[in-house]
Amino acid sequence: MSTTAPPRRGLGLALIAAAQFVVIMDTSIIGVALPDIARDLGFTPESLSWVFNAYVIAFGGLLLLGGRLADLLGARRVFTAGWVVLGAGSLLAGAAGDAWAEILGRAVQGAGAALIAPAALSLLMALFGGTPELPKAFAVYGAAAPIGGTVGVFLGGVLTEAASWPWVFYVTIPIAALVLALTPAALPRLAGSRGRLDLGGALTATAGLGLLVWGIVRAPEVGWGSAETIGGIAVGAVLLAAFLLIQARSRQPLLRLGLFRAPSLGAANLAQLLLGAAWVPMWFFLNLYLQHVLGAGAFAAGAALLPMTALIVLGMTLVAPRLLARFGTAPLVVTGFVLLAAGLGWLALARPDGTYLADVLPASLVAAAGMALAFVPSLGTAISAAPPAEAGVASGLVNTSYQVGSAVGLAVLTAVSAGAAAGSTGPEASVLTSGYTAAFAGAAVVALVGAVAALALVRRRQSAATDPAGERVGDEERMPS
Repeated sequence: MSTTAPPRRGLGLALIAAAQFVVIMDTSIIGVALPDIARDLGFTPESLSWVFNAYVIAFGGLLLLGGRLADLLGARRVFTAGWVVLGAGSLLAGAAGDAWAEILGRAVQGAGAALIAPAALSLLMALFGGTPELPKAFAVYGAAAPIGGTVGVFLGGVLTEAASWPWVFYVTIPIAALVLALTPAALPRLAGSRGRLDLGGALTATAGLGLLVWGIVRAPEVGWGSAETIGGIAVGAVLLAAFLLIQARSRQPLLRLGLFRAPSLGAANLAQLLLGAAWVPMWFFLNLYLQHVLGAGAFAAGAALLPMTALIVLGMTLVAPRLLARFGTAPLVVTGFVLLAAGLGWLALARPDGTYLADVLPASLVAAAGMALAFVPSLGTAISAAPPAEAGVASGLVNTSYQVGSAVGLAVLTAVSAGAAAGSTGPEASVLTSGYTAAFAGAAVVALVGAVAALALVRRRQSAATDPAGERVGDEERMPS
């Protein structure tokens, strides 16, 4: 893969971080605006969730395709195309006159994000791969996500109150225009690899992932035992099985299955999936606890998340890279999952008459420290484990792992929360708290599973690297993730 070096590496990293920022911001910015959107466009309470789901399904379903296109056509070209598509979807969503147009606009936004995200990671590797700055670059990229989520809450409230709900979508358009204007001077032009697009693989992967995520996100609304949920998940699983069969037989597959022979790739993606399944539900239910139990408004709830966001930014950009250089990947990932589980377990003790300083702040900071430690090394390993010619596919895969984990975790823990609330009695605050704390406890279990899995992988790798006499034959400071 040939490149032409850009003259401004720092600006290039800023654009790549902006991509992660906007992709996450577009999921959280709609929260405050949803009631106004429902009123103006005629959404029912049951259909309103599709303003969020359409984005998530398109994003998760198309990520592998976006990664393969980045490898074939060149990451910068796909990155640019993704911003054009995202801008077009934002315009369509803001100008929508009915519910179907709004859902279509959100799906187009998700498709644009699916092109941007894997291409951005490929460009990051082109800029910083093989350099001492790579861990810091991953840290900046990772820190952009929680910042985007928090800013989205603030910005959605400001735009909805000061202007109108369409501006929660229109705000993406000038950002896209600025990124497109700066991209030629800041990001390298990567030559695409020779080959053809595996159309059969692309269709089965996209449809399979889309149906799987669709069935999961719909389950809390229609029931896990409903024909809609079971059918969606079953057909999605069949299509994904067909995708694997196609990949095994194809000469130029969308996802070369040989990539998984490297234990580090599969382990890193597992870590990202479990991080998404634990972290995103925590953020979602913590926001609900702050607003519905502690009585915070949208702005106050956003402000309450700022210390957690600031700690993640500092942890990912300053602390994690230094610890990674000193201790290696394995200790950080295991420790990060343990801290995340501890913070979530602490949140599970939140009270109906609790306070921010006692029930939220310390626990959220512990969880944030864990996320900062586990995210950076697992993300970096997932990308660097692949050959340069397949960096786009590896980027799409790790993004898919995190997004599917987020969707699955949120859907499952929403059902757990609803069940716990339904079985609770007493004042409304007590009922709501029962549901939220059950979700926190479930997320803590997910994080503990991540810690155990990471530790098991380390021990397996150490066992494989020990000779019959019990002597170490290799450096095992880094876990295969």
